[in-house]
This record gives sequence, structure tokens and C-alpha cells, in this order.
Amino acid sequence: QVQLVESGGGSVQAGGSLRLSCAASGYTYSSYCMGWFRQAPGKEREGVAAIDSDGSTSYADSVKGRFTISKDNAKNTLYLQMNSLKPEDTAMYYCAADRRMTAILDLRANYWGQGTQVTVSS
Repeated sequence: QVQLVESGGGSVQAGGSLRLSCAASGYTYSSYCMGWFRQAPGKEREGVAAIDSDGSTSYADSVKGRFTISKDNAKNTLYLQMNSLKPEDTAMYYCAADRRMTAILDLRANYWGQGTQVTVSS
């Protein structure tokens, strides 16, 4: 059974940093594409960053230069390093996994975590 468990969320002031983690189990981690997504109250879920099975990455324009997605295949863990946080980054953050990068980019991934809350105050 595939499980994705996020951690690392919290409350920080604008300009601060957080590192989110997503621990994966139940599938061949290294062969899957993964992504981070977020959803703020009253808004639709949006893609934040994605990483392909070969390690190539992509980012939403709103987080380019501030967020970094990475993965540790030995630990079956996905990370999102978030620097220079802004109040508009406040949201529930989710990780997701799928064999297809197109599913990640279209927010149609097969597997999703439960989310971790990030709150950035001004």
C-alpha cells in the first residue's frame, strides 16, 4: 500500500525558511515522479514543484529562486526547501507521486499525502 506522509510545516515570519519532507513507502520510490502542491483557503490546489525520476525539476513561477525540490532515493524521502517565505506562501502543502510526469503536472497523481500546514506571517 502506497503511503506518503508529509512533515516539517509550521509557522514562520516572512523571510524565514522551512524544509518540508515527504516520506514514501509501498512502491519503488526511485522510479516515480513526485511533486509538491499547495492549497490556500478558498483557492484551488496548485503545483509548486516537481521532480522526475531522473532528477530533473520544474517550478511554479511564484516560487522559482526561493524553493528547491529534491529527493533522497536511499531514504525514500522527498524534500522541499523553502526560503524567503512570503505571506502568500501560506497554504496546506501536499506531496504526490505517480509514474507519469504528466499526471504530476496536471494534478492528477495517483497517490497523495495528507498535507502539512505552512503559515507565513508578515
